[in-house]
Amino acid sequence: MHSTLVRLQAHGSRGNCIVVRSSLEPCLPTLKPSTLQIGKKWPELQGARNWDGLLSPLDGTLRGELVRYGEFVRAAYASFDFNGGAPSYGSCRFPSCSLLRRAGLPETGYKVTRLLYVASTPTPGWLSPCSSSYIGYVAVCDDEDEIERLGRRDVVIAFRGMVTRSEWLDGFKSNLTRLPAADADENEEENEAPMVVSGFWSLFTAPGEAHCSLQQQVLDEVQRIIREYGGKDGTPPRSITIAGHSLGAALAVLSAYEITTAAVATQQGGDEAAPMMVTAVSFGGPRVGNAAFRRRLEESGGKVLRVVNSDDIVTKVPGFLVDDDDNQGGEPVKRMDGVPRWLLSKMGWGYSDVGRELRVSCQDLASNLVASHDLDLYLKLLAACTD
Repeated sequence: MHSTLVRLQAHGSRGNCIVVRSSLEPCLPTLKPSTLQIGKKWPELQGARNWDGLLSPLDGTLRGELVRYGEFVRAAYASFDFNGGAPSYGSCRFPSCSLLRRAGLPETGYKVTRLLYVASTPTPGWLSPCSSSYIGYVAVCDDEDEIERLGRRDVVIAFRGMVTRSEWLDGFKSNLTRLPAADADENEEENEAPMVVSGFWSLFTAPGEAHCSLQQQVLDEVQRIIREYGGKDGTPPRSITIAGHSLGAALAVLSAYEITTAAVATQQGGDEAAPMMVTAVSFGGPRVGNAAFRRRLEESGGKVLRVVNSDDIVTKVPGFLVDDDDNQGGEPVKRMDGVPRWLLSKMGWGYSDVGRELRVSCQDLASNLVASHDLDLYLKLLAACTD
């Protein structure tokens, strides 16, 4: 995989370190609303050329966009009800109309159009009082000045990370499972079929008692927004940006896969509408699938940019990194030496990193596993990068 390393020696008020605040706390935005004019540069920033020439050194405009999308993810955390002793535990603390403002993002130019919910495997009430919970939201840019600045109307889908005990239980189901679309080809070898982490796929596709699956919620809302804004005289969205942290990063990649494969099917059916760019921005995301899944996502047009902290153990799991002989951008692909690929495939532990990687590092926190995975640290490391 492509990897760009940005090493930062960060300094804070307590000596030679960054003072990390948990992303689980309600927070104020770290940046003022951006005034950088993006205009016609937006396809490049969304990955039209796989971010070639933008990662080393990190382009200043791209840096600002990554932090901006990270703030949308942090708003998903800030709006989540963490009060485990209350009946409202696991719900969204704020109504859609004021969610961004009350979560610390008052001037984004976006409006929230739908709250998203995820259903996890039912567990005994004493273990987890919540089997269905608020996971994020969909927002669309509806401010004319912001549309002009961005160069297009943008849709944001933001996912928080793993919080409830039942989500943790599903997250530990790390064996690979075939995607349903691959089941029809009985002659396809197992290591050639697109496969993803079974626990993530279960969270993505399981319906709840009061809502359909997260997969269906995302597809329904994207289609609704396209219909609403894509009328004869309308300004349809040109990009869908799906951002997530931790578990949310995995759900962002799965959402990008679902949206792009659905778009490909529509286009093959004769839809003449210009395809939208679909980009997943992953902060501290775990591995999601195998090499066949990566290839299928790339073929569908989905773009993924993974922001990875070198010291974050979550980005190194689950399984073993095993890639095929494909070269991406002329660079050699990493292999898992000493372990037969057929054995890893049989065990369901052969994974592939998707998309491009932007690697950051803060050596002063290398021994702190919790802080190394924190979303706030990711955003501070990005904000400290210089082009």
